[in-house]
Amino acid sequence: METTTTEPTVSAPVRLFKVADFYDAESLLTDSERRVLGRLRTFLDEQAHPLLADHWERGDFPTELAQPLIDLDLMEPAELTGAAGAEHSPARGIYQGFRIFELARTDASLATWYTSQAGLFRTAIRVGASEAQQREWMPKVIDFSLKGVFSLTEPESGSDIAGGLSTTARREGDDWILDGAKRWIGGASTADVLAVFARDVADGQVKAFLVDRTAAGVTLEKIHGKTSLRMMQNAHITLDGVRVPEAMRLHNVNSFRDVAAMLRAMRSDVAWIATGLQAGAFEAALAYVKERKQFGRSLGSFQLVQEKLARMLGNVTASLSLVVRLTEQQAKGIYRDQDSALAKMQTSLLMRETVALAREVVGGNGITLDTDVARFHADAEAVYSYEGTHEINALIVGRALTGESAFTR
Repeated sequence: METTTTEPTVSAPVRLFKVADFYDAESLLTDSERRVLGRLRTFLDEQAHPLLADHWERGDFPTELAQPLIDLDLMEPAELTGAAGAEHSPARGIYQGFRIFELARTDASLATWYTSQAGLFRTAIRVGASEAQQREWMPKVIDFSLKGVFSLTEPESGSDIAGGLSTTARREGDDWILDGAKRWIGGASTADVLAVFARDVADGQVKAFLVDRTAAGVTLEKIHGKTSLRMMQNAHITLDGVRVPEAMRLHNVNSFRDVAAMLRAMRSDVAWIATGLQAGAFEAALAYVKERKQFGRSLGSFQLVQEKLARMLGNVTASLSLVVRLTEQQAKGIYRDQDSALAKMQTSLLMRETVALAREVVGGNGITLDTDVARFHADAEAVYSYEGTHEINALIVGRALTGESAFTR
């Protein structure tokens, strides 16, 4: 008599993003990646979320979350990269994108804080450092034992930084002397080093330096009075005769063209933040209208409310489709200015509408921190502007379409 064996039934992993991920882009993730993101979800729900409203209102960062978030080992988890049987999706950046998405759907400041290290600073080292410098610094970047921030924007130059960058670097023997100022540098007060971009007085080209935050001549001032990203600590940095050894210069940054290569890679991270922020606002609004009663009925049962919910979901779905496809292209080594610019431009534009609709359906309670919607609504304004304004990104796309640059000179 023959005996048959049956394979044990393996249940499909529970979807993390099923509410906002209508077309199931999450299916591109491996089971291992979902497990890592699931641990992040648990941390954000149980430890981070209860602290957010209070810290946002006070305008300070919940520093007690920093080390536990680092300890989650999200940047290069051994489960995905170094362990036996490590499993990563074919387009590896999809995991990294959903990591940003998950952070942003909880809070934009948390996402911005984490990507300042995992995105901006890591990209500065990956693109700007020599091979020898990368071997020394990259492991420390990944485990946060070397914390850094990207210091490009200046008090008088944001969108026009390519031509307007005025911080100077002057070679003096084996050292460089830096003078100038940087502004809106998030996370500078807790960084070990500042990746500072300055114009070489000898050749007029942009160079980059890792500057010790505590070096003589470095002054940091917290920017007060913000109405967006209130938890994120942004700094005004003054550099007065700051001496930096040649060994701390990023040797592969020798013109603004090299800086542009970094921006090209980093704008995709901001597009993921804009998408995740939309998801958070949409989910918060949806949860509210399911519970709120008006005229004796659930608010979610009204036609006009459902129409707004559908528009919000459409915006999130369109944005997620954009960033997933962009990430797939970048995984193939295709990095074009117009691709990341289009994604950042469009996701940020849709984000503005999504958070406004979320605020509408929540009504008067949408201007309080109790429902989370007000926080998303305010924070969206910062995301809309940083890493390239709508207009700058539109002109990058327009230049690619027409072959003509419309940038003013």
